[in-house]
Amino acid sequence: MTRVLLIAALTADGLTAQAQHESTDWTSAEDKKFFVQLTRRAGVIVMGANTFRTINRALPGRRNIVYSHYNIDVPEVETTQAQPKELVTQLAKDGYEEIAVIGGSNVYDQFLQAGVVDELYLTVEPIIFGQGLPLFKTPTRQTFRLEGVEHLNADTVMLHYVRDAV
Repeated sequence: MTRVLLIAALTADGLTAQAQHESTDWTSAEDKKFFVQLTRRAGVIVMGANTFRTINRALPGRRNIVYSHYNIDVPEVETTQAQPKELVTQLAKDGYEEIAVIGGSNVYDQFLQAGVVDELYLTVEPIIFGQGLPLFKTPTRQTFRLEGVEHLNADTVMLHYVRDAV
């Protein structure tokens, strides 16, 4: 069964960025290393157009899929408008056992609302923005259980949650 992993870096006040198209230069080197390891293990990453514009390139060693209404003319980047359940089904048929959803808020919302998110990997960094982009924008109530906590460095933790059985 294909598992959907939602991966995000958060500030201590729960934000993913101060503004759209902001780089992730505020995250630790250890978070970046963890992100690369986890997304390469999955083999496929899914993101929104704004997140892609922030990265502005295909991430090597992974299949890159971007939710966009427009074609993105970048080698090794695919665009889609498929519903999350459809995309998960197609990627499972393509042989992927894990799918890494890497942002932003709209894509996180779509996958969570579709009920396809199996695991959350949330890195909490010791910084506060006070205002900015939340992890999710749409109200929902879904239950996950804490699977593990890993200290990535002295100040940064990664929280791993798994969806509760329904």
